[in-house]
Amino acid sequence: MTSLTWDSVLAWRLRRQHLAERADREAALAVVSDIAGLHAQVFSSAELTLWARVDGLRPGWLAHALWEDRALVKTWAMRGTLHLLRSDELATYVGALARLRPRHHVPAWQRAYGLEREQADAMLAAVAEALDGEPLTREALVAAVGERVGDPAVTERLGSGFGELLKPAAFTGDLCFAPNDGRLVRFTRPAGWIEGFAAPGPDEAASEALVRRYLRAYAPAPREQFQRWFGMTSPAEAGRWLKALGDEVCEIDVEGGRGWMLAQDVDEAAAAAPSGVVRLLPAFDHYVVAAPRDAEAVLPTEHRARVYRPQGWLSPVLLVDGRMAGVWSHDAGRRGRVAVTVEPFAPVGRDVRAGVEAEAERLAAFLDGEPEVAWT
Repeated sequence: MTSLTWDSVLAWRLRRQHLAERADREAALAVVSDIAGLHAQVFSSAELTLWARVDGLRPGWLAHALWEDRALVKTWAMRGTLHLLRSDELATYVGALARLRPRHHVPAWQRAYGLEREQADAMLAAVAEALDGEPLTREALVAAVGERVGDPAVTERLGSGFGELLKPAAFTGDLCFAPNDGRLVRFTRPAGWIEGFAAPGPDEAASEALVRRYLRAYAPAPREQFQRWFGMTSPAEAGRWLKALGDEVCEIDVEGGRGWMLAQDVDEAAAAAPSGVVRLLPAFDHYVVAAPRDAEAVLPTEHRARVYRPQGWLSPVLLVDGRMAGVWSHDAGRRGRVAVTVEPFAPVGRDVRAGVEAEAERLAAFLDGEPEVAWT
């Protein structure tokens, strides 16, 4: 079994996730592809996730790509969380998600929302039918589904348990987000929103493609890490997806821990070395989402609660050569100043401070302000 060090693994991950060397703005969509989408629970964090990896990005680029060019699509995907995905890759994600047991067929899900399986099936079929036209607000969608289903219980549940009840429709490619109507969220059907899109249904080739994409950026990964990232309920199922790639993957030892990696990437990872990379990553950054939660080399145990917080909140992170070295925040609301506050987990040296200053200047330029850095 090949052995790697955390130093080389983290240096390789930084390179693969466009953090060691940023991409040009013309390659922004390629970056979205390489890191498997943008976590979009908070839109400003999604924008900063891309900013952290792309030079020359301007505010508004992401919204334009999403709502005007339709090069990106907003939908529920991995872990049931909101993501911005490349529109021309949506079928891959849908095909992989559709291989999981349908969420609304799980008895616990049915009990939680007071629906029988037949009611859930009827509701989701009605959602797809109702969205096969103009985008609908939440209220309009609930009304349209209620009219089609004719079951007051279904209408009541959809009106109260809104997001969770619609996720299964997103997983099968029958729902995505449309531009808001003022402050009102709207939904549409991908087939009518994205040119050439057709939902593939459960697709083994799609799931294999997604596993490869994940491993290209986040390997080496044990099955439990992939399970958590994708949102599977079973580590065994995650293991089967990884092993389905056969000789394309191999198991790697990283200082006593094991994980799967594409065989073609092993030599490159072994040759990677730390180069003094300092980055300010925003909340919900993909590097943090997909990082191993039990590796002391990445984030010491005593600091994990400051990064991985309750209710699924992920803090902005100070990253030094791939290691989480602190948390930070920013405030762009004071007289044209962009105030960056950094809380390192341990004293940092001159090179790290200089790296943070450079990151703060870059952030301030992006937000059209002047930087102001404070250390606590």
